[in-house]
Amino acid sequence: MTITTNKQKLIIFDTTLRDGEQSPGVTLTVSEKIEIAKQLSRLGVDVLEAGFPVASQGDFDAVQRIATEVGPLMIGREATGTPMRIAGLARAVPADIQRCYDAIASAPSKRIHTFLATSDIHLQHKLKISRDECVVRAVAAVSFAKTLVDDVEFSPEDAGRSDQDFLCQVLSAVIEAGATTLNIPDTVGYNMPEEYGAMIKYLIANTKGSDKVIWSAHCHNDLGLATANTLSGIMNGIRQVEVTINGIGERAGNTAMEEIVMAVHTHPDFFPVYHTINTPLFFRISQLVSSLSGMVVQPNKAIVGANAFLHESGIHQDGVLKNKTTYEIISPETVGANTINLVLGKHSGRAAFRSRLHELGFGELTEAELQIAFTSFKALADSKKRVTEQDLVALLSDQMSSTAGDKATYVVKSLQVVSGTSFATATVQLENTVTGEVSVEAAIGKSGPIEAIFRTIQRLINRRIRLLKFDITAVGEGIDALGQVSVKIAEDDGASSDEESVGTSSDIMAKATYHGHGADSDIIQAATRAYLNAINRLVANESERLLGERKVPV
Repeated sequence: MTITTNKQKLIIFDTTLRDGEQSPGVTLTVSEKIEIAKQLSRLGVDVLEAGFPVASQGDFDAVQRIATEVGPLMIGREATGTPMRIAGLARAVPADIQRCYDAIASAPSKRIHTFLATSDIHLQHKLKISRDECVVRAVAAVSFAKTLVDDVEFSPEDAGRSDQDFLCQVLSAVIEAGATTLNIPDTVGYNMPEEYGAMIKYLIANTKGSDKVIWSAHCHNDLGLATANTLSGIMNGIRQVEVTINGIGERAGNTAMEEIVMAVHTHPDFFPVYHTINTPLFFRISQLVSSLSGMVVQPNKAIVGANAFLHESGIHQDGVLKNKTTYEIISPETVGANTINLVLGKHSGRAAFRSRLHELGFGELTEAELQIAFTSFKALADSKKRVTEQDLVALLSDQMSSTAGDKATYVVKSLQVVSGTSFATATVQLENTVTGEVSVEAAIGKSGPIEAIFRTIQRLINRRIRLLKFDITAVGEGIDALGQVSVKIAEDDGASSDEESVGTSSDIMAKATYHGHGADSDIIQAATRAYLNAINRLVANESERLLGERKVPV
C-alpha cells in the first residue's frame, strides 16, 4: 500500500455494479451484488456506485440492501478508517434523484450522483434542448439532490466531445448549486490521452470555484485508451477515478481499477497521488467478478490475467531465475496472484475451512451458507488430491450463483446420461420449488450429452431457450481439475422447432440475455448447474419485473 504524506489521496470510485453490469449479457443477482460489494469494501474502495435505483425495482432493492448491509461494514478498512461511501446514479430528474436517495438512505456515508449530457450532439439529437436549458436542468438537479444529502456528484455526460467553455459554464453553475465532486466522462472513449489531460487542466483553470470540489475521471475503453486517459487526468488534477474490476462495462468497457492502482503503486515518485487499496486482494476479486458476471478475463490481461506473471521465453526465464526484477515490475504477491498451492485436504475440519474462507474474503457467510460450502468442499476433497485456493473461489462463486434466496425456481433432483458415438440420451428429474411439483423427462442430443440435458430441461420447463455462449475453463491442473462452465442464454419465441431452440443464432430476437455459472469436478454436472442457473435468473427477472410494475407507479 503506497502512502506518501506530501501527496494527495486518490479516491477510488468503483462502478462495477452499475456501469460494469451494463456489459452486454451481464446480469447479477442481489446476493451476488452484495458479495461483490463486501469484497470491494475489504479491498479499500472509497466510493461504491451500487446501481441505478430508478432503472427497475430489482436495481432499487439491490442498492437498498447494499446501503443497509454493506454500507456500515468496517472489516479490512484499517487504511481508510471510514466505511465505504454508497452512491446511486440518477438522471437530472427529480423523480430519479428522490428514488436514488430512498435507496441509499440507510447508508452511514452516502452520495447522489446525477448526470446530464452537455455535448451539442446529445443536446440536439437526444435531449432536444438548448444550452441554456441544459444549465437550468443541471442546477435544478444538483440543488434538489443537495437538499437530500451533503455529498452530490455531477457528471456532464459526453464531456469529452463537449465545448469546453460551455462545460466551464455548466460546472461553475453546479458548484454554486452545491456539487462536491465533478466527474468528467469520456463517455464514448473518444479522447486521446494528451487531449483528455489538457481538457482537465483547462476546466480546472477556468471553472469558477474549481478549488472547492474534487475532480473525477470516468473513461471508456472504445479505443483502448481508458487507462491512459485516466492517468493523464491524474497528472492534470484528477483526484477521483471511476473504475471497474477487470475493466468490465458497456461496449469495450471501463477503466480497470487494478491497472490504475498498480500504475500509481509502481510509480510512487511519478504520480502526485497515493492510494489506500489492499492490492493483494486484486486477484481474488478479479476471479470472483469474472465468475459471477460471466465476463472471462483474457489471459494476457494486465495485472490479473492468467499469463500476467508467466515467462515462456528462455531468456526471460533465465533472467527471472537470477533476479525476478529483471522481467517483473510487480511481484505476484503484491496482487495476490501467487496463491495456487495446497490449502486444505479432505481431513480438514470446519474451523480450518472457515479460517481459510476468512482469508479469502468470504467472511460474512451465515451458518447455513457455510455448511453448504463445507459440504461442497468435502465432496471435492474426496475426488481430488489437491484442493487449491482457486478451487475454493470457484466453489463459493458457484454457490453464490446458485443460491439466490427464493429465486431458484428449478432444482435438479436427479440426472442420468447415456452417451454413444451417434447420440446421447439424458433423463432429468426437475423440481419446481414454487409449486413443489417434481417431473421427469428425457431427450436426445445429436452433438452429445450436454445438448441432451439442455433439451430435456427445456421440455420440463416448457420454454424455448437459445444458447448464446458456452465456455468451459479448468481450475488448476490435472485430470481431477475442477471445471467451471459459463453460459449465456435468451428466451426465444421465434424458434420453429425444438431442434432449433438449443443452437446459437446471430439474428435472435430476444429482449434480454442471462448468464449462468456452474463449477464441479464433473463437467456435465457443471454445465447442468450453469444452464439451470441462467434459467432461474430468467424466471427471477420476470418475477421482479412483474413486482416492479405493481410497486412503481407509471
